[in-house]
Amino acid sequence: MTKADLVEEVSRAIASTRKDAEAIVETIFGSIVKALRSSDKIEIRGFGSFRTRQRRGRIGRNPKTGEKVEVPPKRIPYFKPSKELKEVVNAGAAGGASQPASQPTPTGSD
Repeated sequence: MTKADLVEEVSRAIASTRKDAEAIVETIFGSIVKALRSSDKIEIRGFGSFRTRQRRGRIGRNPKTGEKVEVPPKRIPYFKPSKELKEVVNAGAAGGASQPASQPTPTGSD
């Protein structure tokens, strides 16, 4: 799903214009980025949490020349999915082509 697809989905869900939906999506993403920049943690119940992690500095290697290069320490964004999201994703993967629970399964006898 792309950002444009997400805007279309929001537009349909709230029965609003594409411009309004785009403003909503941009505001949400902007708020997440702003919070991460200031090292705040964002927690969305039932979805997951966003935070930053500190990565240590290290000695890397330039793949083209083989020269050693110092890589400075930096903060990276990190997403941790909630238990509920993991369960929903895994239930969809495990039961991919199964019948819905509301339909009776065939017994083989007529």
